[in-house]
Amino acid sequence: MAIRLCRLGLADYQVVRDLQLRLVAARLAGQADDVILVTEHPPVFTLGRRGHRDHLLVSESFLAERGIELIHIERGGDITYHGPGQLVIYPVLDLRRGCRSVTEHVSMLEELMLRLAADCGVTARRDERGRGIWCGEAKLGSVGVAVRHGVAYHGLALNVAPDLLPFTWINPCGLSGVRMTSLARESGREVTVDWVTRHLLQLLQDLLGRPVAAINRGDLLWREVV
Repeated sequence: MAIRLCRLGLADYQVVRDLQLRLVAARLAGQADDVILVTEHPPVFTLGRRGHRDHLLVSESFLAERGIELIHIERGGDITYHGPGQLVIYPVLDLRRGCRSVTEHVSMLEELMLRLAADCGVTARRDERGRGIWCGEAKLGSVGVAVRHGVAYHGLALNVAPDLLPFTWINPCGLSGVRMTSLARESGREVTVDWVTRHLLQLLQDLLGRPVAAINRGDLLWREVV
């Protein structure tokens, strides 16, 4: 059975989080297959289960004045920012089917980001300071996952061309003194999420060793989330 990939476009963070939780429950109940959600979010900060509020360098009232939420969630990792121009991919996958460990799953997500960056002419790398990918001393993409009874969810965030200013309001991923970068900044040209993901299906098939088939949002919500 092919993994289904659904592009959600720009979607509210909490709506997509709730969708993931319903998909995880359906997957565990044998009522859904593996699904990969591809999206962008309006501005939001998320704090992982072991994250520290001290890594938010501005007040929550400062965020509220700008209409930006801080949401505590169940994924690993610390604090991060999501906003338009950032590619976010949430694979809801049963790791047991592919006999993958959580570490192997995270490494696969990093490898996907490395290949997407290379496709844009940007050479990135892993770094011992934390999971994700880096260009020089700047971080380009982040990974944070959760696993429930063998089913992984949450995923990766790759900076394509987002506003980087909100990243200066946090210690990204809990790392002080780290700045964030983007594919647009590193490549020196205009790039979009649509352009960066033009080969996404093939890259995912290569990395997961399974066919990946695109479905539309209506099919996802009707067939798998009731």
